[in-house]
Amino acid sequence: MGWGVIGPTMCKLFFGRLWPQRKACLLALVLLSACLPSQAQPAFGAEKVLAQDRFTVVAPFPPGGPVDTLARMLADGLQKRYNQPAVVENLAGAAGNLGIDKVKRAKPDGHTLLVVPAGNLTINPTLMRNFPFQIEKDFAPITMLAKAPNVLVAGPGVAVKNLKDLLALTQAKPNSLSYASPGVGSGLHLAGELFKQQTGADWLHVPYKGTGPALNDVLGGSVPLMFSNLPATLPYIRSGKLVALGVTDAVRTPVAPDIATLAEQGVSGVVVTSWYGLLAPSGTPPEVLAQLAKDAADILSRPSVREQLLAQGLMQAIQTPDEFAAHIRQETLTWRRVIQSRHIEAD
Repeated sequence: MGWGVIGPTMCKLFFGRLWPQRKACLLALVLLSACLPSQAQPAFGAEKVLAQDRFTVVAPFPPGGPVDTLARMLADGLQKRYNQPAVVENLAGAAGNLGIDKVKRAKPDGHTLLVVPAGNLTINPTLMRNFPFQIEKDFAPITMLAKAPNVLVAGPGVAVKNLKDLLALTQAKPNSLSYASPGVGSGLHLAGELFKQQTGADWLHVPYKGTGPALNDVLGGSVPLMFSNLPATLPYIRSGKLVALGVTDAVRTPVAPDIATLAEQGVSGVVVTSWYGLLAPSGTPPEVLAQLAKDAADILSRPSVREQLLAQGLMQAIQTPDEFAAHIRQETLTWRRVIQSRHIEAD
């Protein structure tokens, strides 16, 4: 017998001879209906969507660096959060473009994610000829994950103690100073060019193939100045081998709160941090992007994870998807102006 027969019959009995109390009748009906087979309910909500499949977090660079570290933190957190497998795929090649392309072509359901450094999103589109992506069209920003401050340092033999001394030396001895960078078009190279643009400094750029060789020559006195990632230089600053002249962030960093920002010392407009972001393929639903941003914030806020980040000089820098999209657009415009006005071309 179906519910269409059972229901009225039971109600008649309950409201009549067997159970005169209406409230008791209603309770009995509720209990009875709970015992009957129910139809499957559709799954609604971003959390249920994300809990339906495994995750792949693409790190488009080799294992061992900040991109890989952040990707593994996220994969571990997502696996625990949704009880689904989450793997990190280190798909290096073509300056990161190989892994980026895989995410571009993935199904836009929130299960294939990209962890990538700032330069691939905001510098390479202008710097690289025939850049294969349209960042705003091909990807859906989720959130910035973490950032590391950069710092302007002077090596041994440079008679300066602060930024004021350096600017005075620059004016007193034109064309006498140079600065090292990890390579043409790197964020640290562009930080130097932005500084020159803002101050009128006439420093010569000396590019290297990587941070290590550049920093070694600054420590050895071959090149007097360098914009560098703060965690890489902090031990040398603390030991007195390098002089910290200012961090390139809007505020002082908890990693080294005693080092003033460039803006505090009168040089505004030079805000250059090494940051890392999380993106999904274009077309990923907005509610899924928002949920993933919340998940990333929860994962990176865990005390053990924060300690791991700080050990690498990284600080959590979570944003909403809209905030992150706006940040990418603004920084892209900044670097486009610098690259074009300084006539910078990729090697």
